[in-house]
Amino acid sequence: MDFLSDTVVLSRLQFALTAIFHMLWPVLTTGMGIFLVIVEGLWLRTRNPAYYHHARFWSKLYVLNFGIGVATGIPMEFQFGTNWAAFSEAVGDFFGSILGFEASMAFMLEAGFLGIMLFGWQRVHPYIHYFATIMVAFGANLSTVWILIANSWMQTPAGGEFINGKFVVQDYFQALLNPFSGHSILHMFFATLETSLFVIGGISAWYILKGRNQEFFSKSLKIALAAAVVVAPVQIWVGHVSGEQVRRYQPTKLAAMESQWETIPAGQAAPWSIAAWPDEKGEKNDWDIAVPGGLGYILEFKPALSEPVYGLKAYKPEDRPPLVWLIFYAFRIMVGIGFFFVALMAVSAVQWLRGKLSPEQIGSQRWLMRAWILAAPLGYIAVECGWIVRCVGRQPWIVYGQIRTAEGVSNVPASNVLTSLTFFAVVYTFLFFCVLYFGARILQRGPNLNLPVPDFEGQLPVEVEPAEHIPDSRPAEAQQEAQP
Repeated sequence: MDFLSDTVVLSRLQFALTAIFHMLWPVLTTGMGIFLVIVEGLWLRTRNPAYYHHARFWSKLYVLNFGIGVATGIPMEFQFGTNWAAFSEAVGDFFGSILGFEASMAFMLEAGFLGIMLFGWQRVHPYIHYFATIMVAFGANLSTVWILIANSWMQTPAGGEFINGKFVVQDYFQALLNPFSGHSILHMFFATLETSLFVIGGISAWYILKGRNQEFFSKSLKIALAAAVVVAPVQIWVGHVSGEQVRRYQPTKLAAMESQWETIPAGQAAPWSIAAWPDEKGEKNDWDIAVPGGLGYILEFKPALSEPVYGLKAYKPEDRPPLVWLIFYAFRIMVGIGFFFVALMAVSAVQWLRGKLSPEQIGSQRWLMRAWILAAPLGYIAVECGWIVRCVGRQPWIVYGQIRTAEGVSNVPASNVLTSLTFFAVVYTFLFFCVLYFGARILQRGPNLNLPVPDFEGQLPVEVEPAEHIPDSRPAEAQQEAQP
């Protein structure tokens, strides 16, 4: 239990806990915001009340996730001052501005229009309301852009140099457009959208399986499926390109992802391990199940490599990522879920083309509905695994190749960090069960299909009674003085 007296380890555990928990909520809001834009747009175009009721129903889950996301996101940023002060002092001139943009530009945009999106249905014109929904979705995704820029810069620092231990910006746009940022933003965008689509599809499948509002939820399932036809395979490709970047800029991370200890020279076939158990002390795998030439096909679409893949033994032990087993399996879980989504999408699309997803027949596709329900939480797992690979694989650096994690921690007693870590664990456990409780209530109640729909002019029919005339009871003199 030596780690209980290690400030660095405890600070990393605390940030990991808060980050993993926080990430559960914006993952859904960023993707569901786009879904709300789609269904509300379909209502405006078709005037079909079902799409209006979809927008009203799914926005309830959106605001639940938004609220918890805000409550858990703020402590994360405070930790850069409380637990990572040395890091903040070294890179704050650039890193702090990015976090400031995320809060003032993206979060405020989303929060500012959220009230109109939630409470403006009978108060503003439908097109103004639709604009508010678009701004909410845009703000949520813009927030992801700024966070990914900040994290990508930590992975591949660019746009300046460290002078006397402090990062001095020389080209701000080069720092923004660092080598990792573009593909990282795309990878996360499709990850959040894919997760949201399969959550929406899974919830819809649950209602269909229960025999509740089957026609209504067949629409949301088909919308999610239609979007997944594009998103799921594109995400596989974007992930592959991101892997190529890891090979180029962070070879130690690639070696840990593959639990590769020995360097594979160019021109030699590179096996790919499906499963293995890394032995970090012995610098080997105790056992592995490998596909001959598999890594070559993954990296270069051919069995023999044109460039070497460096193993972990090519680097000093203090420069290698820790917890190789965690990085190795987190990567495979993420990839496996991605391919499962593609398979489920393909099977569902075939059933749709066969007419099996019509409102009359979709209830009989029980095995397919169960598969969608199973898929609902998998996107969260894939995203969390991806961030584990991204951040644990960056170790031992907090800024890759420049600042070690141990050098960026605040000078605070380990007991203080242990206290705050325990507090976060207790509070976040409570919040998690609160979300489950309120989310279950929303799902149990289901959509209110009796909500009145605004008419073409965007106003609800309102009966107005004539005003009653009340005679002026003031004296005549007072009435005359009041006249202009």
